[in-house]
Amino acid sequence: MTDHSVSEELRAMERDQCTACLGTAEEEIVPGYNRPCRACAGTGRRREQLIWQLAHDEAAQLITLPVVRDLVKQTRGPFRLSEIADAVRVALNLPVGRLPVGPRVRDLLLDMQAADEIVMVSAPDELLEGTEVVLHRDPAWERVRTLGA
Repeated sequence: MTDHSVSEELRAMERDQCTACLGTAEEEIVPGYNRPCRACAGTGRRREQLIWQLAHDEAAQLITLPVVRDLVKQTRGPFRLSEIADAVRVALNLPVGRLPVGPRVRDLLLDMQAADEIVMVSAPDELLEGTEVVLHRDPAWERVRTLGA
């Protein structure tokens, strides 16, 4: 990922461009692998960046670890990120596309994985830079022990 100077970010802000990608609409994950900028939803614009940041903050307030943990408790066998994200949308009555539900649920599932509550059971969809950086499009996990509250 590229580090930007404060002066570059200020210039981008003055031009109403995203301060994360500096208006390019792309972010470099590893050398030679770019994807649409997550900060501005791939638009390169400052307005969209601010809207997206507010949506991420709102998702963090609504979609909490206890909500995701409760839905994971109800699963039998392996489950996919998309399945839990869909269950969160239904449980919280969230319209599709309004909030970044998938990225928020992914982050919470990774927190659960780090706490040894679940284990990833899917293989990567793509290897970037050998086995150092891997890409999972819709990873699957499985519970490894009884989940706490």
